[in-house]
Amino acid sequence: MSANEVPASIFRAYDIRGVVGTTLSADIAHWIGRAVASEARDRGVTTLVIGRDGRHSSPDLATALASGMNASGCDVIDIGQAPTPVMYFATHELQTGSGVAITGSHNPPDYNGMKVMIAGDTLSGVAVTALYERIRDGRLHEGEGRTELRTDIVERYIERICSDIRPQRRLKIVLDAGNGVAGAIAPRLFQELGCEVEALFCEVDGDFPNHHPDPAEPHNLETLIERVVASGADLGLAFDGDGDRLGVIDSTGKIIWPDRQLMLYAQDVLSRRPGEAVVFDVKCSIHLARVIEAAGGIPQMSRTGHSLIKATLRASGAPLAGEMSGHTFFVERWYGFDDGLYTAARLIEIVAADGRSSAEIFAELPEGVSTPELKVEVQEGEQTELISALVSEGQRRFTDATLHTIDGIRVEWPDGWGLVRASNTTPVLVVRFEADDEAALARIRSEFEALFGAVRPGLTIPA
Repeated sequence: MSANEVPASIFRAYDIRGVVGTTLSADIAHWIGRAVASEARDRGVTTLVIGRDGRHSSPDLATALASGMNASGCDVIDIGQAPTPVMYFATHELQTGSGVAITGSHNPPDYNGMKVMIAGDTLSGVAVTALYERIRDGRLHEGEGRTELRTDIVERYIERICSDIRPQRRLKIVLDAGNGVAGAIAPRLFQELGCEVEALFCEVDGDFPNHHPDPAEPHNLETLIERVVASGADLGLAFDGDGDRLGVIDSTGKIIWPDRQLMLYAQDVLSRRPGEAVVFDVKCSIHLARVIEAAGGIPQMSRTGHSLIKATLRASGAPLAGEMSGHTFFVERWYGFDDGLYTAARLIEIVAADGRSSAEIFAELPEGVSTPELKVEVQEGEQTELISALVSEGQRRFTDATLHTIDGIRVEWPDGWGLVRASNTTPVLVVRFEADDEAALARIRSEFEALFGAVRPGLTIPA
């Protein structure tokens, strides 16, 4: 295929993502490889790592991506099937600072994509669209690179975590990988950390036959919750399709959402790094900022998106960051990339050092009444225009509240808050509410329903 057949639509806000056989193919992956290698060479990089998830399309995409990189003069280190954080780890371990994870993350089986890191930067925004522009404009290097296969990186990753994490007591845990790629290594990792492990859906299967590999959706956690309660486990741990996000179930079977997880991690990290910032996204609880301040830290709000959080993290020099979707980034003692497996290991270390149950530990952290992420479906491409209108109307309407407009509009009152922002991966508006009690939650929801109605009558927020 020619370069002008590569679709612009797959170059998203913080990754590349498309439907296999429609907007993403081996031929398209070859052109992407050429663009990534050309950008890498312009930044002084000549070697890139490639890792891939367990989707059926990933091996062919990896081969084509590597061929494109070679054709633009970069060498490739192919680490094979591995979670995305293992690819990130490889860029540090092999000192390339650069690589691509081929993954559709938590999307349906017919999707796939790429997360791109060059010279230490995970590409987002204009840096992703610039790859498309390179292909379109023919600004591609020529060369003859080589591809080398490495099979030892997972081993080194496990050894590195086990050298850092030393739990003080043996915990019983249930793991649910949702048939994603994390299942290939998670049981072994946590057994080597001294845990008693029960594995659920840890066989890698690109059809995801048991449930969708997305721990942000409560119904995907139902089997895990049942097993934690039935087995008397200390924790339940769920991973997304490529292993960079974590879901947590406490010892009573309660879902611990990522913003409340981050409260615990912040208290732990700030006990050693007082006075430093903790970065979180606009979807997180207002209680998180208060916990960070009480622990001696500086709360710093960021736009949503793993690449965008990483950019804020690097700019701030913070030792820790996290977002509501389940991406957590430890700089203290780790490398600053989002890693669901390492985050789970840090949680195990914290719980094991405390004599109480995980439910008792989390019960001490503040919690409001909140909704999950509510998704308002809109037409492809119209979410940006709608958000602009909602922000303008919200600024006119909510004069008695504190407004944050770095990513959509977040409106904060003394007793709660509401948020609407545009998804960067699908044509939806993401809405979330939190309040001190049900009455305040209902009031805030009604305020946002009125906001939606003022901008577009008939546009409704799901129950």
